[in-house]
Amino acid sequence: MVRGLARSLSGKLLERLDLARPDLRSAIPPGLAAQIAGKRLERVSRRAKYILMHFAGANSPAGGVVIAHLGMSGRLTIAPPGKAPPREKHDHAVFHFADGTELRLNDARRFGLLDYGEEATLAEHPRFRHLGLEPLGNEFNGPTLAALLHGKKTSIKAALLDQRVVAGIGNIYACEALYGAGLSPKRLAKTVQGDRAERLATAIRDVLTRAIAAGGSSLRDYVQTSGELGYFQHHWAVYGKEGERCPGCDCKTGIRRIVQGGRSTFYCPTRQK
Repeated sequence: MVRGLARSLSGKLLERLDLARPDLRSAIPPGLAAQIAGKRLERVSRRAKYILMHFAGANSPAGGVVIAHLGMSGRLTIAPPGKAPPREKHDHAVFHFADGTELRLNDARRFGLLDYGEEATLAEHPRFRHLGLEPLGNEFNGPTLAALLHGKKTSIKAALLDQRVVAGIGNIYACEALYGAGLSPKRLAKTVQGDRAERLATAIRDVLTRAIAAGGSSLRDYVQTSGELGYFQHHWAVYGKEGERCPGCDCKTGIRRIVQGGRSTFYCPTRQK
């Protein structure tokens, strides 16, 4: 999503932001539209599952950042100049750029959000200050992951979903990474040390890198900024494949599904220990 936004919108001047309602999951900051109107979108980045749109000089000399989260059903799609389709019922925010490009936030269930932060103090923003390491950052490796998991008595699956430990790993990619590392999702997090931690860190980076290259995973709602589906769901090893044969071994058990913390977990009990 961030790559698509950056490729299409970086450097464009925002003419105005139209908001159809004052809130989504939480209240949209009052005056947000006025703060960024007439400002240039310099770049787009990401922190955990948040999309960050950096505007030059918005409300402060260092600039301001529009923070977006898609929740469970949100979509951010780009309409090229002169090709914007009719507004839909759940188009809650429309960014109008000076060249005619539109960026639309559509969210049927309103689990997403729009927020704002100043560039200079973004790391201390309430939505970010509790977050853990980025799994694709230079500091993320086996020894670092082992230190983060040291003493944790939760399951390794629960620890991976804890955004205070590692930021941005969702349910699908936790399942796929654990499969890639050969680790049971039921294993205690504190036992993932040494070689296990190295294997898991490598698997996390590999799964996320391949998923981003494929445009993400589309279930019911997620689409890329072009409106196209992501394609990584065609490369899942275990997620959503209960009862199917394990692609990595000749076991007779096949892929199993259990529920952990209210979320479905898929794994091979023979391959993953």
